[in-house]
Amino acid sequence: MLKTKISFRNKIIYQIYVRNHTPEGSFLALIPELNRIRSLGVDIVYLLPIHPIGVKNRKGSLGSPYSIQDYRLINPELGTKEDFLKLVDEVHARGMKIMIDEVFNHTSRDSRLLHEHPEYFYRNKAGDFANRVGDWWDVTDFDYTRDKGLWVELADTLKMYASMGVDGFRMDVASLVPLDFWKFARKEVAKVKKDVLWLSESVHGSFCSYIRNQGFECASESEIYQVFDMAYDYDVYPYYEDYLHGKRPLKDYLEAIRRQDEIYPANYIKMKNLENHDCLRIADYVQGNLDKIRNWTAFLYFQKGAVMLYGGQEFTATIRQTLFEKELFDRHEDISPLIQTLSKLKKKRIFAEGVYTVSIPEVDGVAIQSFENDQEKYVGIFNVGQGSGQVAIDLPDGNYPNLLGGKRLKVESGYFELSSGPIAIRIRK
Repeated sequence: MLKTKISFRNKIIYQIYVRNHTPEGSFLALIPELNRIRSLGVDIVYLLPIHPIGVKNRKGSLGSPYSIQDYRLINPELGTKEDFLKLVDEVHARGMKIMIDEVFNHTSRDSRLLHEHPEYFYRNKAGDFANRVGDWWDVTDFDYTRDKGLWVELADTLKMYASMGVDGFRMDVASLVPLDFWKFARKEVAKVKKDVLWLSESVHGSFCSYIRNQGFECASESEIYQVFDMAYDYDVYPYYEDYLHGKRPLKDYLEAIRRQDEIYPANYIKMKNLENHDCLRIADYVQGNLDKIRNWTAFLYFQKGAVMLYGGQEFTATIRQTLFEKELFDRHEDISPLIQTLSKLKKKRIFAEGVYTVSIPEVDGVAIQSFENDQEKYVGIFNVGQGSGQVAIDLPDGNYPNLLGGKRLKVESGYFELSSGPIAIRIRK
């Protein structure tokens, strides 16, 4: 098992789609944003893929950044290599780390590697270059069993970026790439830089089953932790989405979160997020209901694991930006003050090391989480469904200050009255 530090659970990641984050859509245009991003408590700036995009079979007019022509080059639409290095320096100057997105399951259909090394690629039964997932028709897949030269090529690419100052890699659909390759790559990168963070975009369980049923390899979430420090929350994400779509009760999602402590290594790190470039915005899910947004945001920070914000989330953006065109996020209510308060709580050691408890109230639509050690206990109450009435809670009767501002928590005879805003309290022992 990896010796991943559980302090990674205190980390806050900010995801940026460079093309669509600013009107200029460039590395240099991000630099004036960094102070504001840092003020949100962000530790790691994470960029979607920064490489040239394929033209052949391109989706949309600009193409997906996940259809890559050449891993060794910087997309000139975003800036030069020197611009990227300046951004890296500016991120570091503010005490943050920088992570980039790498896509080692496939390349564009006009990639340099496909042209120079066709032996690295998967072919279907007809002998044609192809991909294993039907709707990804703009890309073609690698075949890691054909030539170990592919392993060296990709590991050397990561070593190149690590030597340029990159602090972490988010690996796209990492579950579809052989674990033995990831083990090899991690050892190689450590020769250049030892403290690199590895984040796996491990896939939904149903998708993994689908891939396996097609006769291909797919690593389970538990297997992913053999190599990666941190993994996406896609094992429980379907429960979250189903609740927001009205298909499941919230208690199913809470139970799934609780179960993570039972099935993963003791030092597991989950990357918790409400939205990302592949998903709807939380503000869109709840039709802009600010009370629901505030409760969901606070609930996110009170879960066990690192937190990721998607660029614009702090402005309650509703637009799910397309991967294939230029589209800026929209700005509505600025909840940065709430995020800043939550970030200060998140960085406390108890949120990484304390005993984590997920309570499931009888009233659905309410989440109660706590972190506890011998000295203190933090309890969060989140009325994500905006229900009303009384809810039982295992706390002594009293009137507790709300660390998030707003209404205090009044407990009488083991019950409290639901309110519209999120609640966080601290109890000293």
